[in-house]
Amino acid sequence: MNEIQLKYGCNPNQKPSRIFMEDGSDLPVRVLNGKPGYINFLDAFNGWQLVKELKEATGLPAATSFKHVSPAGAAVGLPLDETLAKIYWVDDPESLSPIACAYARARGADRMSSFGDFISLSDVCDASTAKLIKREVSDGVIAPGYTEEALEILKSKKKGNYNVIEIDPSYVPAELERKMVYGITFEQGRNELRMDADLLSNIVTKNKEIPEEAMIDIKIALITLKYTQSNSVCYVKGGQAIGIGAGQQSRIHCTRLAGQKADNWYLRQSPQVLGLEFVDGLGRADRDNTIDVYIGDEYEDVLRDGEWQKRFKKRPEVFTREAKRAWLDGMQDVILGSDAFFPFSDNIERAHKSGVKYIAQPGGSVRDDLVIECCDKYGMAMVFTGIRLFHH
Repeated sequence: MNEIQLKYGCNPNQKPSRIFMEDGSDLPVRVLNGKPGYINFLDAFNGWQLVKELKEATGLPAATSFKHVSPAGAAVGLPLDETLAKIYWVDDPESLSPIACAYARARGADRMSSFGDFISLSDVCDASTAKLIKREVSDGVIAPGYTEEALEILKSKKKGNYNVIEIDPSYVPAELERKMVYGITFEQGRNELRMDADLLSNIVTKNKEIPEEAMIDIKIALITLKYTQSNSVCYVKGGQAIGIGAGQQSRIHCTRLAGQKADNWYLRQSPQVLGLEFVDGLGRADRDNTIDVYIGDEYEDVLRDGEWQKRFKKRPEVFTREAKRAWLDGMQDVILGSDAFFPFSDNIERAHKSGVKYIAQPGGSVRDDLVIECCDKYGMAMVFTGIRLFHH
């Protein structure tokens, strides 16, 4: 099949719409179920590239949860511990396959942003993964294949309309890529940069000790940034992105946004949040929304009389600013990656508040010396890659 006709483009008024191979060759994808739209395919193809490269770089199955052409989460298939399983609403973590673990992590780190996601999987989707997907609000999935059981599970989702795409893993795109804006064609070479040891060898801080586990997380951060709308930064810990700041005009705003998401991920693991007693029948999405408000500055929205009774069996204590800070002080050994250089040391100061110990960024700012000095103040190790990772 050379082309797929779509219902409309980004918006219903943008017609006609299609995806097609300009050289007349066959598309490298098959739609196994549903009718994916324009934005679905944008998310699918960007997400597929991300997970394909993550697996190549780490040797582990990988998954990503995409929303509006940027990842809400990305992860490799490491097992879930008891706490992560609980905050990701996974009842039987021991039964998950590695690719299912990758998706649980990718979906779970920022469940607010992942609501209604498009999923990309590096490996064949098995029944374990399909069962996780079926229970979530999601638009579709792309993978190199599906087991028969997994496909039947996915076909039953959304009244039989769930989007399931199979991609040829051997497909190699052309070296040049093009897109049109305002009737004008842009052309550039594809970004084929690989995150290898040479790219991560220039450690510019006094602390030059970066363990292997941290190097894996640095690769996850940089590959995630490669497919995130710029400006962007990414916090990573334990094989998964825990905070992604995308599409901000100011880098410190990226760092703050992603840092707040990373903080929320860790706050959800606190005894105060794990001990919340929700009313019976409150769905996962409502629990996620409630937790997000409870740990934020607008907590009274879910704690005032007449509101808390809708969500909790008993009114929780306020999670005070001081109590949150005390818990966050326990977050350590976090990775921070940036798609371009940090122009000011304020980014490092903010990163420190979220437990960052290892940083990867291109370098090249006129204030690099001040950024390095700030890292040295906190004992951080920082790599200069020399490579920018803008994506638009």
